[in-house]
Amino acid sequence: MTFIRRNVEDELRDVLSVSRAGAILGPRQSGKSTLALRLQGAGVVPSYYTLDDEALRSAAQDDPDGFVAGLVRPAVIDEVQRAPGVLLAIKQVLDANPGVPGQFLLTGSANLLAAKQVADALPGRIEYVDLWPFSQGELTGRRETFLDGMLAGQVPSVTGAEKGRGAYAAAILAGGFPEARERSEHQRARFFDSYVRGVLGRDLPELAGARIDPARVATLLRLLAARTGGAVSFAGLGSELGIDEKTAKAYVEFLAQLFLVLQLPPWSTNLGARQVKTPKILLTDSGLAAALIGVDAARYTAVDQGEVAGKLLETFAVMELVKQRTWATARTQLFFYRDQRQREVDVVIESAAGDIAAVEVKSGATVREEDTRGLRFLRDKLGDRFKAGVVLCSGAQTVRLSARIWAVPLSGLWAE
Repeated sequence: MTFIRRNVEDELRDVLSVSRAGAILGPRQSGKSTLALRLQGAGVVPSYYTLDDEALRSAAQDDPDGFVAGLVRPAVIDEVQRAPGVLLAIKQVLDANPGVPGQFLLTGSANLLAAKQVADALPGRIEYVDLWPFSQGELTGRRETFLDGMLAGQVPSVTGAEKGRGAYAAAILAGGFPEARERSEHQRARFFDSYVRGVLGRDLPELAGARIDPARVATLLRLLAARTGGAVSFAGLGSELGIDEKTAKAYVEFLAQLFLVLQLPPWSTNLGARQVKTPKILLTDSGLAAALIGVDAARYTAVDQGEVAGKLLETFAVMELVKQRTWATARTQLFFYRDQRQREVDVVIESAAGDIAAVEVKSGATVREEDTRGLRFLRDKLGDRFKAGVVLCSGAQTVRLSARIWAVPLSGLWAE
């Protein structure tokens, strides 16, 4: 497999140059170990230890203090969530050497930020970098700047893009997982089946303990895949699964901690309307979502499958923005907007400075006035805070629709 440089590498190197420790968090098989080994090979973090190794994991679990004390530092500890007791031992080392940057690089396939051990041990001592499956820019050797451009009021000028949602079928169905991308449709479906079995069969019990049923969580994941990109009712999910609302919410949170789903919170400000409070939930990889609901190229491009294709295309587009957020210059948060007058915006991008950009995703090539209703509402209410609005579509070129609002082909997300 050809090495593909990750766009967060520079950010991670910067973290290790100033912070006592860094951590790469992300889904299993998204490339965390490859990136850590690259930094080891470059001498940034010379020693490497993986807790997927049974002997090392046993040593770390049985004697965390002794294990950490015996490491040759600076050190990578790969899959650190498999022995969470080492985090307190790492804290002691970091506190004994407060002026030394880059002592540890941790990787984890379960979100360490949600672990109580981390909440108690590592605030102020470690900085986190998310690593998702490949972005489209990474696959073509580009560092995408769509998100930063939007907040500067600039949108990509695209011409001659291939029209129709079928133009993006291969990218959407492949997703971004390195190994899955190398496979045929049939092989990829088998890969994702094994992937889900592995994560829910091993990582979920390590994260949640014996109180959770992996088979029921697998059913929940498939339900969410069928509704990816939609706002869901936890009570409704619980009813379908035979569990209560609180348990359904906890199960979704476990899936989020394993980086299988993303919860996009609702955005609101003093707009004079009551906003929807439930989050939108999407699968974190469009290829995984497609495999879970049995969508192949023929079904994706079928004329009567526009709703399914639209959900997958939106999932793909939102995750491209999520990925770009990890290396963008602007510090941002992502939300969605919907009010009780049915004005909607798929993604609201808010910078730390309070600037707003917004993205609507449509699978069709034609953008109509009603497709910009939510964007126009936010623009008119927010005034100068609103920098740009875009309808991502499967059209051929960028078109200005009204003041600060454009239609842009989906490929504009990763265009130069």
